[in-house]
Amino acid sequence: MLVAALIGWSVMQTQAAAAPRPTPPTYAEALRCSGLTQAASELEGGESDEGQALYDAALYWSLTTIQSGQAARRPTATVEAEMTRSRVQAVRELTARNEAALTALRACRARTPSLG
Repeated sequence: MLVAALIGWSVMQTQAAAAPRPTPPTYAEALRCSGLTQAASELEGGESDEGQALYDAALYWSLTTIQSGQAARRPTATVEAEMTRSRVQAVRELTARNEAALTALRACRARTPSLG
């Protein structure tokens, strides 16, 4: 019985290791998602379930952007300034109901893991 459990565990570990992992976003992708989700969160407010979900997405993408920037050896001040510019642009686009921005926001939200 123990041997069967160990074999089963070993097979699961091998399958998990062989399973394709999602490709991490590029810095540009993370930056765009950060700007869009931050803007959408600001525009929605945090009182509703949607507002909370947007806040969580904004948090995830902001941290992802910072990590991507660090991996690319971008200065922290540069990353922060680019995130601010991305958010300001996204506020304009979302306020104008820009279809490309709304589509990109949906894609970013689909890539956001559940923060539970």
